Amino acid sequence: MEASLKRAIQFYEQGRYEQAKLELLSIPQKPETNTLLAYYLGLTYTKLEEYQKAIPLLEYVILNHKNIFYIFQCRMLLGLIYTFSKQYPLAEIELRSLLKLGLESPQVYTSLGYVLYEQQKTSEGIECFKKALSLKPNYPSALNNLSFIYAEEGSDLKTALEYARQVYKLYPENPIYLDTLGWVYFKMGNLESALTYLRQALDKAKNNREIALHIKCVLAAKEKLKK
Repeated sequence: MEASLKRAIQFYEQGRYEQAKLELLSIPQKPETNTLLAYYLGLTYTKLEEYQKAIPLLEYVILNHKNIFYIFQCRMLLGLIYTFSKQYPLAEIELRSLLKLGLESPQVYTSLGYVLYEQQKTSEGIECFKKALSLKPNYPSALNNLSFIYAEEGSDLKTALEYARQVYKLYPENPIYLDTLGWVYFKMGNLESALTYLRQALDKAKNNREIALHIKCVLAAKEKLKK
């Protein structure tokens, strides 16, 4: 088992997840009886987006592993899996568990903020994003999420633009951040700037439906002004 597990870990670290899975599954011992085997198989299934297979393995590690690092990692992965699958209440439970265990990080607070916002718990979500920024002022995901929320809510467009510009300066090629900046300009009524950044975003993420929808909104607003 030891040699096979070592090979599987090497495959995993090289990003060869299918090979890692095959190597892990070839091990005679059941993963439900070995925390290290369960851990790497859970990680591998997560990378392959086989979430339903990953969940019970990650939960097994949380309940049985004695090393807090593995517990933190598995809870974080479960939080992300539940977020990706839009099971937001379950994601919230996992992320709050991490905070209770003492893992206060920008990533955890930002992930929790997003999950809360998706459950219409906007004020709680905003506080989580602010907490993330108090730990790391230039944390891009928190800045971007706050910018988008402020723009959507129309509550603080000045700060929304400030944060969107801040992220754009850090990552000018990122389509998600370009989209947010364009959307903020749209909410402020600056349609030309909005189109500029949204088109740049779509050029870098051609199949992104949300960006395409934002462009349609801007174009519709321009047409309305002509009438």
